Order: sequence, then structure tokens, then C-alpha cells
Amino acid sequence: MIIFKDVFPGVELFSDSFPVSLVNETVYKVKGKLRTDTFAIDDKAIGGNASAEGGEEGTDAASKQGVDIVMNSRLVEYALSKKDYMTHIKSYMKSVKDKLQETKPADSELFQKNVQPFIKEVLNDFKEYQLFCGESMGPEGMLALMKWDGETPYMFFFKHGLDEEKV
Repeated sequence: MIIFKDVFPGVELFSDSFPVSLVNETVYKVKGKLRTDTFAIDDKAIGGNASAEGGEEGTDAASKQGVDIVMNSRLVEYALSKKDYMTHIKSYMKSVKDKLQETKPADSELFQKNVQPFIKEVLNDFKEYQLFCGESMGPEGMLALMKWDGETPYMFFFKHGLDEEKV
């Protein structure tokens, strides 16, 4: 399995356990699904003992619903205005470009050329996207994008802002 981590704060964003495709050689498109986790508490786990006198008192089960990618990687929804997102993405793209020029100069031009149309598409349809960051919520990190296509959520991550770790 491969875990994809944000280059800058180093937190996990997703893994290859989800269907992943590469768009324009620069953006990973990851297909998620809505899921509900139910957490039932067993009285035995907290030292409970059924009464000989009567019925069980029991505890209620709790549940949490969300997108599997978000829940598995403990991503945090992050609200920004379009203007603030533009400020963030310019700064983030510059950081990625600088990192690429240090580590993979050949990829720098490819990244710049291919990421621009995607960013324009996001900005044109900004209200349709939700933003997520890693659990560290570092301001220098990637803001992953999520867009729903009917009942299916798709998340988008910038390939060149990720480190791959095989586990």
C-alpha cells in the first residue's frame, strides 16, 4: 500500500486503497464514498454487570457519517473565501515550484504548465468545492479539494505536493 503525505507538514492525506487516477499529470483524482461508522458501547467494556433484578439499561450507540477518504486520513474541513483561496493557492504553488526546482527540476515546468488549467477550473466553479487540510492544519500545507458528482465524492490532490510512502 502507498500512503500519500503532504510534502510540507508531512501528514497523511490519502492512500492507494481508494480508486486513484492522474489528471493532466499533476492532480490525483480520488474516488470516495459516503459511509457511516457506528460505535456501540458494551457494558462489559466499562465494567458493567447485568442486574439480576431486571432488564438491561444499556447505552445508546453513536454514529458518524462522512466521506471515507476524509474519515480515514482525519482530514479537517477548511472554509475559505474564493479570494482567500486564491491567496493561499498562489503561495502554495510557489512553494511547490521552489521545492521542485530543488529536487526535480524537470518536473517544475510540467507542473506549472499543467496545473494552471485545473486551478482556473476550480476558481470558475469554486462554490462547488469543499476544502480540506491534514490534521496538523499547517498553513503551509495543501488544501485538498472535494467535489460531488451526484452521490459520489471526488477529492483532488496536487501530485507534486505529495510524498509517497510504501508500507
